[in-house]
Amino acid sequence: MSILDQIQIILVETSLPANIGSAARAMKTMGLTHLRLVAPKQPIDEQAEALSAGAKDVLDNAQIYPTFDEAIADCQLVIGTSARLRHLQNSLIEPRDCGELVIKRANLGKVAIVFGRERIGLTNEELLKCHYHLNFPTNPDYGSLNLAMAVQLACYEIRMAYLQKTAEKQPFVEAKEYPTAEALEHFFAHTERLYKELGFIRNDAVMLKLRRLYQRAELETNELNLLRGMLTAVEKSN
Repeated sequence: MSILDQIQIILVETSLPANIGSAARAMKTMGLTHLRLVAPKQPIDEQAEALSAGAKDVLDNAQIYPTFDEAIADCQLVIGTSARLRHLQNSLIEPRDCGELVIKRANLGKVAIVFGRERIGLTNEELLKCHYHLNFPTNPDYGSLNLAMAVQLACYEIRMAYLQKTAEKQPFVEAKEYPTAEALEHFFAHTERLYKELGFIRNDAVMLKLRRLYQRAELETNELNLLRGMLTAVEKSN
């Protein structure tokens, strides 16, 4: 299996089928074929197929999920795109660095690049569940990118990083293992439940800060297991 097969392009609540078709075309030109759709407003239609321009196979194999959480559940790295910068400073990643990181981590498991709704993007809750936030350095006076353009830019940087790694003739190997988004959500739920029982968490702001802390740390699987064990030990001692 090609390392590119580990990379999932996720479109959230897309309004127009045409945009899905154009995004599929953008993906395939860069060698990416795994498309996931979260609750699209309209099904894939003839216009989407026409605009895919030969990428109909990407549309035919697209997976549809009812929720954001289900779409990212089996991914160990989730990168969300966002034009909002103020509250994302600690987790921002540039397109070139994003491409390199995606190729590095795709060897270890599935990686998701998530694109939000055409008009409003991803919600704050969805952005919170992303390890990094990709922002394209567009013209500050006119930064309008349509969905397919954004997908094309992200996929281009991934391909360039892939070609560079291939040219170096170095194995795509990293001796680490990272938990899936689903495993992290179980940990966050466990943490919140226990800390509320202990009286440490009294409002949502505390858990928000803890989420950001753990996401920034990029916990490995063995580290997450250690933390889960610590939580369980505390529970048993009470």
